[in-house]
Amino acid sequence: MDKKKTALKFIEFLDSRYADAECSLRHENPFQLLTATILSAQCTDARVNIVTQGLFRKYPTPQHLADADMEELCADIKPTGFFRNKAKSLIGMGRKLISEHGGEVPGTMEELIKIPGVGRKTANVILGNCFGRPAVVVDTHVKRIAFRLGLTKNTDPEKIEQDLIKIIPPERSAEWSHQVILFGRDICTARAPKCVECPINGICPDYAARIKKHLKP
Repeated sequence: MDKKKTALKFIEFLDSRYADAECSLRHENPFQLLTATILSAQCTDARVNIVTQGLFRKYPTPQHLADADMEELCADIKPTGFFRNKAKSLIGMGRKLISEHGGEVPGTMEELIKIPGVGRKTANVILGNCFGRPAVVVDTHVKRIAFRLGLTKNTDPEKIEQDLIKIIPPERSAEWSHQVILFGRDICTARAPKCVECPINGICPDYAARIKKHLKP
């Protein structure tokens, strides 16, 4: 089965099982999602959502972050880990939005990746969820599952993104990323994936290879 057919079969399954998938980071506007996504690096979304409950009240606008005291902000976001680097990024992000974008989050990849703390993954989260743009978010789940399904042979996130853009319908890319993340947490886990009970093991070359080598799935 070629990559496009595999991708379409996978989408059929994802739609049947994760039809209501959505961004798990709570937010009310692009600025809040950008803040939360920066905080989510090496941290669970659940913990980020706890931290941002108070954070969004204390720093409701980019100007508030731009003017934030570094040590105080570090204390506010400490539970998310790597808090000093994240605080530096958040303050830099606030200042960048004020100085170059009128306090608004820009809607292009080129502008977003120039913001402190923002790479392609974070930029795609914003583009897909806030601006309705085609955007494939390559996190650890997407990277692992795309490789196992044979949708990519690359390990570099940007190259994986380019491979997936070619085979995932653009209007589905943002939702697809959310669905794959749920599938990765639910069935296709990093360790001990539930291959035998997986509904799509019939189209999975990784599973076929396991069977061929007589490995326990």
